[in-house]
Amino acid sequence: MVFNNSDWLAQVQEDIIDPDREIVDPHHHLWPQADMHYNVPEFLSDLTSGHKIVQTVFMECGAAYREDGPDHLKPVGETEFIVAAAEQMKTKGGPYIAGIVGHADLRSSHLEEVLQAHMEAAKGLFRGIRHAGSRDTSGATLRIPGRAPERLYADDDFRRGVQLLGEHGLSYDTWHYHHQNRDYLDLVKAVPNTTMVLDHFGTPIGIGPYADKREEIFEQWQDDMADLAHCPNVVAKLGGLAMPDNGWGWHERETPPTSDEFVEAQARYYDHMIDCFGAARCMFESNFPVDRWSLSYSVLWNGLKKIAAKYSEVEQRALFSETARRIYRL
Repeated sequence: MVFNNSDWLAQVQEDIIDPDREIVDPHHHLWPQADMHYNVPEFLSDLTSGHKIVQTVFMECGAAYREDGPDHLKPVGETEFIVAAAEQMKTKGGPYIAGIVGHADLRSSHLEEVLQAHMEAAKGLFRGIRHAGSRDTSGATLRIPGRAPERLYADDDFRRGVQLLGEHGLSYDTWHYHHQNRDYLDLVKAVPNTTMVLDHFGTPIGIGPYADKREEIFEQWQDDMADLAHCPNVVAKLGGLAMPDNGWGWHERETPPTSDEFVEAQARYYDHMIDCFGAARCMFESNFPVDRWSLSYSVLWNGLKKIAAKYSEVEQRALFSETARRIYRL
């Protein structure tokens, strides 16, 4: 069955706020598989839905791995797939993929070989690795379940891999759950010379056994983010908080949320991160098509613009484009 919720999303139509503001979307996926079915045509439809998206960064998601050859090189197939997509998008003259964050097992003895293979395949677009630390054993039925081994961040081989990324001038992206933020802090301190990009606010879960603990989780989360912000090698990617696993329940409604509903529910998370890290170390992200389960691309960016309106023009440029360009060297 091909996933398509376009008719549901189309029930909410809004005028585009600040349509001339340049946006670099530093976190999206492409999936040729039917369960998501989000490839170049679907992505371009979102990118051209009203906001001025000029560049994007693809984030690894297990798409289009090589089907044969050594296991450690199979993720390079995803980079090859995205290079072809980037070239296809550029020929259309609109927004285009300007950077790729691929996958590798950072514990691998073959890591140097894998990084070189990614760089060769990427034709100048390769920017870093995401080897996510997400793991939850609470019993919550997660739509996007993490599959990391226990205490990945503390693994000595893993930490050496993260350090190697920094030696190559590459960044390390990750996502994990809210109860793993202290483990991530330990990793960040142990590898201070690698740029770390924290995706999705450290993913506060809002379903299963966490469903009635939002305020308790938020209080601890605030402290965790403040402590992380003291580490200068960490950059915060702000988005991915509208996933079904965050517990807002929007994907189960008859109509999707408006940008005002999005702001009312989530602005305090964004404001806390910007207060802690500063706009120069924060970048807005779409996390599409995962957050597309809950709201449309145009509504999301309208909401982000409403959140950003209280900040200065310099800060807004950082949030919408300049931090992403600097961190991912676009």
